[in-house]
Amino acid sequence: MEVILLEKIKKLGDLGESVKVKAGFGRNYLLPQGKALPATEANRKVFETRKADLLKKANDSLSAANMRAGKINGQTVTIKVLAAEEGKLYGSVGPAEVVDAAAAQGIDIKKSEIDMTSGPIRQVGSYSISVRLHTEVEAVLTVVVADNKSQAASAA
Repeated sequence: MEVILLEKIKKLGDLGESVKVKAGFGRNYLLPQGKALPATEANRKVFETRKADLLKKANDSLSAANMRAGKINGQTVTIKVLAAEEGKLYGSVGPAEVVDAAAAQGIDIKKSEIDMTSGPIRQVGSYSISVRLHTEVEAVLTVVVADNKSQAASAA
């Protein structure tokens, strides 16, 4: 199936490119989400008329992502959790906990933007987590996972 991309898609192509994709990917993801149009002559003409608007929208989202990245880079978020004496957590810290801790400090991040490729955090320590705000923009957030000793003492 050949489609015309209406936005930049990582590992696929840029705005306006005509690319071949598997039929299921095109039918089930690209077309319903409005990320592509089937590559017909009529759609090529429609795309050419909308190209300026799509480019402006893409540039606006890129500049907004760059502004958000400037606010996120260098920020440190502290998450206090129960941990064993050797520093192993009772449970884990995943994207949802990072989003909640960031929101408490006034940092606006969505769960889907957090990239924890090595899986959830299971040890006390400091971690650098990448936040993908746009296909071209990535910010780094420092997450400090600390032992919550006061909560453990009151529970005993």
